[in-house]
Amino acid sequence: MLGIIIGIGAVVAMVSLGQGATASVQAEIASLGTNVLIIVPGATSVGGVRGGLGTVSTLTVDDADDIESKVQSITTVIYAARSVLQVISENRNWSTVVLGTTPEFIDVRNWPIAQGNFFTQSDLNSAAKVAVLGKTVTQNLFEPGEEVVGAQIRIRNVPLRVIGILESKGQSITGQDQDDLVVVPFSTAERKVFGTQFLGTVGIILVATQSRYEIPVVVEDIKELLRTRHRLYDADEDDFTIRTMEDIEKTVAGASRTMMLMLMSIASISLIVGGIGIMNILLVSVTERTREIGLRMAVGAKRRHILLQFLIEAIIMTIIGGILGVAAGIGGARLLTTMVGWPTIISSQAVAAAFLFSVAVGLFFGLYPANKASKLNPIEALHYE
Repeated sequence: MLGIIIGIGAVVAMVSLGQGATASVQAEIASLGTNVLIIVPGATSVGGVRGGLGTVSTLTVDDADDIESKVQSITTVIYAARSVLQVISENRNWSTVVLGTTPEFIDVRNWPIAQGNFFTQSDLNSAAKVAVLGKTVTQNLFEPGEEVVGAQIRIRNVPLRVIGILESKGQSITGQDQDDLVVVPFSTAERKVFGTQFLGTVGIILVATQSRYEIPVVVEDIKELLRTRHRLYDADEDDFTIRTMEDIEKTVAGASRTMMLMLMSIASISLIVGGIGIMNILLVSVTERTREIGLRMAVGAKRRHILLQFLIEAIIMTIIGGILGVAAGIGGARLLTTMVGWPTIISSQAVAAAFLFSVAVGLFFGLYPANKASKLNPIEALHYE
């Protein structure tokens, strides 16, 4: 039964882990909003040399403003630029992502403020030297209990006043710490912190629509607008890329499904090994109980009675192994959540399917020994030593 226990336990644990990961990804995508479009610079060709996505910044603040004013069914448009820089607070420093964006950032990203406030439109217009910190940056720059809001930090020798702290978001789809960032007004970032050769260039534009149903139409309208603004001919490829949350969700869900199926296939090998073990044990049992089988046949047992006897024995062994395996799988999934922090969801369908599969394994591998036992000649069986 050990092979059955290990196989069923592994299948249940892997399915729980896969479903937990998928649910975690879906929750993270939902936090961005299913009605949000992401526009990033696309591939470009300069002098016959082709660059990859984001090689050249082809998006601008004017692009974002035009999208907001000219495309229908849009509620909010934000733009941003980012860079990895050293942040200093007195005698502490931390390398983190510095994001220059607009005041609507927390609304589109659905990201609440834990302490203080987010910067305003007037801060953006005046390029105010203010910053909002993520939880990870706060923990690495300040002591526990220390007053953070109102404190001063420096980025590239530019003093910035901390006006707020974001709620913790945890890891992203790619495993990056979303709380490891500093958010500043976009104008402050490009004029005082980052420094840029061309003012007004952005690294990403996020567009929120009224609902997810308008997304296909909005995508086409944005493509047409940006191609016109960037003076692209019909034969030219887009120098930007538009992604939707649904596209990202399908990609991640497909990858998770493939990984889960692969893990289940590996775990199922244990079930096959366990089934072969049961078949071998029953074959030995048939040999050892040959006289008993002959005696039963001599007093009137029919072939179907012998067949049923050995099949029931095989099924009982796999049922017990299946029950113990399900318990081991649930326990393993809970242990992963407790010790490693991986999200797991116990699927009742997976538990039922694994249990029924274990019974099917017993039935399949018990059939040959049971059939062999039922075909024994009663006279030869009684004389067997």
